[in-house]
Amino acid sequence: MRPVYLHGRALISALGANLPQALSCVSVGGRAAQRMELPGGTDWPYFRIDHPEPNWRMRAQQIICAAAKEAGLEAIRNVPLFVASSSLDIGAIETGVVRSGDSYDFAEEIAGWLGWTGQVYLVSSACTSSLQALLSASKLISSGWVSDAVVLGVELVNRYSVSGFAAMQLLTSDKSKPLGLNRDGITLGEAVAVLHLSSRPARWQVCGGSHIVDGRDPTGINSQTVMQMCEQALIASGLKASDIGLIKLQAAGNQVNDANELTGLIATFAPLPPLVTLKALIGHTLGASGAAEIALLTACLESNIWPQPGYPFDPDLRAGLAPARPESVRYLLACILGFGGGHSAVIVEDTNARLNEKAELRAQENE
Repeated sequence: MRPVYLHGRALISALGANLPQALSCVSVGGRAAQRMELPGGTDWPYFRIDHPEPNWRMRAQQIICAAAKEAGLEAIRNVPLFVASSSLDIGAIETGVVRSGDSYDFAEEIAGWLGWTGQVYLVSSACTSSLQALLSASKLISSGWVSDAVVLGVELVNRYSVSGFAAMQLLTSDKSKPLGLNRDGITLGEAVAVLHLSSRPARWQVCGGSHIVDGRDPTGINSQTVMQMCEQALIASGLKASDIGLIKLQAAGNQVNDANELTGLIATFAPLPPLVTLKALIGHTLGASGAAEIALLTACLESNIWPQPGYPFDPDLRAGLAPARPESVRYLLACILGFGGGHSAVIVEDTNARLNEKAELRAQENE
């Protein structure tokens, strides 16, 4: 099996028009969410991309093409492209533009915008979409079928998603506080993220992952399934629980789901590694969240810029978020959990940390 590396990335989110802008924004504590008004007179916090184009489709095209350019995809447009989204182009349909075909048409439209000549796949599995796409793209490369593949996570502004979450009473009316003492719901957001995977060596290596569907609670997280998800990801990566130096949580601020996720992790890892979540910064970007959060997290680790929660944690959870970048992280586990019972995880290695460990061992042997 060939190794798989993260060779390029991009993120456009409420934090900024590219990753450098996002990091600069994280360094000053992020920015407040905007408000989205819904029919009936309610309004909710929403992390919106600052882009002025009023036409939904033209705006989508401009944002997606900008993300592709940031990721440096110009020379590899003949490789497999995995378009991952939960809401697809529902925002355009809300404006009165009726789709002429099925859901796959949006993926083909995106491929046309990018001038893509390789195979195009659509992955639409709610919140786990782009992480499932990453796992599928990784398998193509590791098995030797292709040398490169691209994951494009797309979740753009629409009222349909916000209305649905509001109807289920899952949204906060103020600010999301993942693992927080007074957490009362999540905040949604939009993002476009690109992950260019390749067999060519780079700093971040995709070690393995897992995906389990447990439909016993279609809108919730099952702690036992979280344990199974982690165990399968560790087996696929050839690692032990003690090898993991950082866990990126799904945690978005839901009272029950945050607790259930932590229960499963605490049962798997002893002691529990440092924890981080990014949804208080960019919102829960649904189908794009796997790609968006991996792009942002790896950039944060490289730059030593770290999100600061700024609120007290719930003592009953027996865990909180890391206040600073952990000193040494070789392996990180990223969790994305979603509607329909999707429990997904991927383990990524910082190969720089691997080289540092080898250098330290050589130094100790020479003493």
